[in-house]
Amino acid sequence: MKITFILPAIGKKPGQKYIGTWKMEPLTIAVLKALTPKDVETELFDDRIELIDYHTATDLVCITVETYTAKRSYQIAERFRQRGIPVVMGGYHVTLCPEEAQEYADSIIVGNGETVWKTMLEDCKAGALKKVYYGGVGEYDVRPDKSIFEGKRYLPVSLIETGRGCCHSCEFCSISRFYCSKYYCRDHRLIVEDIKNSKHKYTFLVDDNLLADRANAMRLFEDITPYKMKWAGQGTLSMAKDPNLLKAMKKSGCELILIGFESLDRENLKQMNKSFNFTLGERDELVKRIHDAGIGIYATFVFGYDHDDERTVHDAVEFSKKHNFYTAAFNHLLPFPNTRLYDRLKSENRLLYDKWWLAEGYHYGEVAFRPKQLTAEKLSSLCRDARKEFSSPKTVWNRGIASLGRTSPLLWGLFWGMNLRLGEEIDQKMNVPIGENLDELPK
Repeated sequence: MKITFILPAIGKKPGQKYIGTWKMEPLTIAVLKALTPKDVETELFDDRIELIDYHTATDLVCITVETYTAKRSYQIAERFRQRGIPVVMGGYHVTLCPEEAQEYADSIIVGNGETVWKTMLEDCKAGALKKVYYGGVGEYDVRPDKSIFEGKRYLPVSLIETGRGCCHSCEFCSISRFYCSKYYCRDHRLIVEDIKNSKHKYTFLVDDNLLADRANAMRLFEDITPYKMKWAGQGTLSMAKDPNLLKAMKKSGCELILIGFESLDRENLKQMNKSFNFTLGERDELVKRIHDAGIGIYATFVFGYDHDDERTVHDAVEFSKKHNFYTAAFNHLLPFPNTRLYDRLKSENRLLYDKWWLAEGYHYGEVAFRPKQLTAEKLSSLCRDARKEFSSPKTVWNRGIASLGRTSPLLWGLFWGMNLRLGEEIDQKMNVPIGENLDELPK
């Protein structure tokens, strides 16, 4: 038996290369590879970095689907199903939109695939593939098999999973809906084994909220400290209220933490059910504590809530420039399916598309709903302009100098690699047609 794994791209502009930025290893596929019996042949086509061989000899095609890649995933699936090859789909989008995904696949996996993967393969071998397999969303104990990445050109960063889910319930978040606002930590012994087998000096700890369970996080930092690695992860601003936590993070090798500030406006934070960000105290002081601990910040903001206007976007940019963040993302709000945000905007008749991820002519960077105080077009342009301003040569230089005093030399090169081409990549990404790759699709 042979399985073909496919990781779809968002899309590309006809006649142009894929946008060459942040191509990290698709860790999910390495986990599924580890669960696949040794006598089953496997191959991977990463649509972001290579062409898919639609004529490959295979018995089963497995596609990992995200909302941004759903349209492209369904197009890819159609090509293989036309040849009579069964297609199974999984991923966050499939779990959030199972009825939709079933229209384009022979079988789908709802939830995490670890608990049902081998059963699905056995059914496929027997020609008895079920329409739906229901996996759990709880604990997991698999070490990924990264041999499937051999020959692929990914960023020299090791991805190591430390946990899944988040204890918060932000209105816009599909992760909290998927995991029902619960956090599941991974066995530290498996994490340490992954570290020991890592091929790279720099590691990204894959975790939706690394600090969701403080006691677990402190034990983890103690367990990984002896390996002297340099790592980045995702957390919350609350970490700055805990000096011991900051010390343990830095001692264990933390160099960069992604923090979702989301908004600087109190009413917006209330509406997105993230008011805890405001009650933590003075943001400037909390940011300073993290920087003083020698940890850089990747700040993220989202615009489009009901109290957003040109002022709130401007304030976020100035706040980011003031603190010389390692980098920052200024994104427009996006109503992901089956989230409370999507349901609210739909009930208020504010969605411009019923399913923006499948809509003909929908492009990356396009706002899919009607904001209260701005037009959709204006909000999109404000986000683009914010990214451009934050990536201007003067701002990048100031942030680069600031990073020299906060992070290790290993991070300096990464900083320039991340930021020098940022402005160019912003223009490349804007207006990429979602799902389209017209050079490959049948005439």
